[in-house]
Amino acid sequence: MRYWLLKIGFFVLLLIVDSCVEPFSPPETNSDEGYLVIDGFLNVGGTDSTRIELRRTQNVNANTMPVIETGAQLAVEEENGETFALTEKGSGLYILAPRQYNRAGKYRLRVKTKDGQEYLSEYVAVSITPAIDSVTYKVDPVLDAAVFYVNTHDSQSKTQFYRWKFEETWEYEMAYYSALMVRNDSVVIRPENINKCWGSMRSGSILLGSTIKLSADVIKDLPLNRVPISTNKLYIKYSILVKQYGLSRQAFEYWTDLAKTTQGTGSLFDVLPSQVTGNIRNTADPRILAFGYFSAATEETRRLTVSPRLGMFPRCTEPDTIPIRCSARDADECALNTTKLLLTYWGPRSDSVLVAAESCTDCRVLGGTTQRPSYW
Repeated sequence: MRYWLLKIGFFVLLLIVDSCVEPFSPPETNSDEGYLVIDGFLNVGGTDSTRIELRRTQNVNANTMPVIETGAQLAVEEENGETFALTEKGSGLYILAPRQYNRAGKYRLRVKTKDGQEYLSEYVAVSITPAIDSVTYKVDPVLDAAVFYVNTHDSQSKTQFYRWKFEETWEYEMAYYSALMVRNDSVVIRPENINKCWGSMRSGSILLGSTIKLSADVIKDLPLNRVPISTNKLYIKYSILVKQYGLSRQAFEYWTDLAKTTQGTGSLFDVLPSQVTGNIRNTADPRILAFGYFSAATEETRRLTVSPRLGMFPRCTEPDTIPIRCSARDADECALNTTKLLLTYWGPRSDSVLVAAESCTDCRVLGGTTQRPSYW
């Protein structure tokens, strides 16, 4: 009897606890204020352009793309008074062509939006980034993936704080090759190869590293990217371009806080969402927020290209055979009215063709391009 009373009491307690749990939605996530988001840095390296993107914040529950900020005026100002204006390239992207900068100087970013608001960053010193020693990879059988690592060091121990980005490119093919197409009611040879494509993707997560607690300023085998074998990115050829940046302590703390807020939520033990703004302020009203951290640094890059032949050749249903010319019955499928892609001629008189679905023949439907990369 006592056992049953304890059991009933336990279930009653569970019901009480469950009834006390209510969904919590911070007011910041439901805000529709549309605060300005400034993403980019001054590339002092002299070989690549400075790219700064402007967006607007949106409700976390919104299912639309972020609003881009067009018509703004951006300029990088050196502490000695020299100013470098950025040029708008569309889609919220602003570009400053590469040039030689004073690496001993300090710089800040000024943004004037088309609604008349002005934002100004703090002056920041230039971070000189050490070279990347190597980019390596290992196949992890437990993860069933290839893991790519970065190695670097600063012999002068001046960097200590690092950030990385990467761009990955992979070659892939479709199950069937479409050699024919219809043009002007005739079957002709297809002028381009749509069987082979190159896909590409940029890193989306915030990748950071620090040697502040180490005896030497050395980063060894820091994992940057994990590529599952099931993606087939590694089946033919895969290339990763790693970009490395030195950070100031303030910039590192900003990106660390942002990473905890955006990438570390989802359980009771994660950091609670918080407001991470950065070093950019509205010049007229500090209550008008701007999100982003402007910094200046040299950029170091290194590319690794591998052909591990991991994965499998794509599979599809068998091709169909249909006549080239339609019969008198309109319902019959033929090469001149099919929605499928033509593979090759078939039959003793070549009066038929093999056809397959677009998803089995046209590599562009998977988001890639038939344009071979210059570095391939």
